[in-house]
Amino acid sequence: MSGSHIRLNRATREWVIYSPIRRKRPQDFQPKQPEVAPLELRSDRCPFCTMDTSDREAMLLEIPNLTGTSWQTCVIPNKYPALSPDVEPKRSLSGIYMELPGYGHHEIVIESPEHNQTPATMLLEDIVAIIESYRQRYLELIKIRKNLFIMIFRNHGKAAGASLQHPHSQIIATPIVPRRQRWLEDEAQRYFDEWGTCAYCDMVEFELGDRHRVICDNEQFLAFIPFAAEVPFEVLILPKEHNADFGTISPSQTISFAKILKEVLAKLYVKLKNPAYNYAIVTAARYKASEPHLHWYCQIRPNLTTPAGFEMGSGIRINPSLPEADAAFLNEIENEVEA
Repeated sequence: MSGSHIRLNRATREWVIYSPIRRKRPQDFQPKQPEVAPLELRSDRCPFCTMDTSDREAMLLEIPNLTGTSWQTCVIPNKYPALSPDVEPKRSLSGIYMELPGYGHHEIVIESPEHNQTPATMLLEDIVAIIESYRQRYLELIKIRKNLFIMIFRNHGKAAGASLQHPHSQIIATPIVPRRQRWLEDEAQRYFDEWGTCAYCDMVEFELGDRHRVICDNEQFLAFIPFAAEVPFEVLILPKEHNADFGTISPSQTISFAKILKEVLAKLYVKLKNPAYNYAIVTAARYKASEPHLHWYCQIRPNLTTPAGFEMGSGIRINPSLPEADAAFLNEIENEVEA
């Protein structure tokens, strides 16, 4: 389909406008000056390379390397947190407006002691350590009753909001559930009430049979470009088995998730010349983990286009790139990328 058309996201019921005439070739999304990882293994200007004694004492988690001589990943409190656990999330009124103190947790997952690494270039065992760090910290944070919502996310590159080049991701726990999360839950509930099935399970089944948008899959996970992707080269990674709670991921699932995450990021790294991107692990809010209509997933969005006035005013994205063409472009390099 080469002309402009509009697609509906089956899970969220959001519309996306596709205008392929605004795009010439897949290569047009490659940056003219790609964000290349620095060459040095260590930088004296990087706070994660030069952690002092107090930083090490404050470590919340440490996953050792294979030799046991040092850490492979570690988790520390953010020195400049968006939220703090030292206040109480008690709501109050300011005139007609509601507010509450900035309670929460904001943690940094330092993914490697090496400054020039990125998940696209790391070894599989390094990615496994990152996922295991996510899992352990998620389980610790969800034990705290005041934490209603936990987001695990990664910003890669300046265009994606990363202020440091050293490989790292973040975890934020909040005492509120974001409106978008509740909306996603409501849409999933609506779909389940109408069809009697999970929308994401239905997408997994269809995409595995159709294969036009699949990037890769393994025994336990599927990675594909959504039928109604809002941005070029957006990728969803879903567990094939229905599960709403990322915190229940098993050791074998951790390895499978690490494999497919590495493969997807490696394809983006090679084919799009190390683009800026964000990824987030979207999982059920507190008290929702056992719901039959919710399904956790990882969403990856390269920062290749800029929303303009129509998108801001209407809430409808215009995507100049067809998902099927994006998938075909990424899959051209199967022999170039180490799975």
